[in-house]
Amino acid sequence: MAPRYYTVTWDQLHRDSKALAWRLLEKGPWRGIVAITRGGLIPAAIIARELDCRLIESVSIITYEEEKRGDPRVAKPPSAAGDGEGWLIVDDLVDTGTTARVVRSLLPKAHFATVYAKPAGNPVVDTFVTEVSQDTWILFPWDTEPQFIAPIAKSVAQ
Repeated sequence: MAPRYYTVTWDQLHRDSKALAWRLLEKGPWRGIVAITRGGLIPAAIIARELDCRLIESVSIITYEEEKRGDPRVAKPPSAAGDGEGWLIVDDLVDTGTTARVVRSLLPKAHFATVYAKPAGNPVVDTFVTEVSQDTWILFPWDTEPQFIAPIAKSVAQ
């Protein structure tokens, strides 16, 4: 079976991040936002603007090195967030939940929000906007660039 792809444009990411902000508004106020790098940086910036939150922290968890999945390693802890009380964690996607569980252990009292969620990681987060199947590969705008694609009829004929 061919992999499934879900392409997210800059406009869609902005709309979906803003939709997440609407869901988070009533759950606040927030002392600050912890962005999970790198994918959570842009959604966190959009959500910070929409929630008028100026205190931004980051956490970096490395699970892939040279395209190989390994044990998660905390490269940069979210020191300013303490135990997470009153803080919002933001990421672009929860997939298997591996990164999310590590961040949860660092900030057990924080509220965890992602723009997109897959079923395996869904239980680890508190709030998300869109769920996609586990076998779907999300193509984020920072991972892609516009290019010509042959019409379906021509690609099937080959």
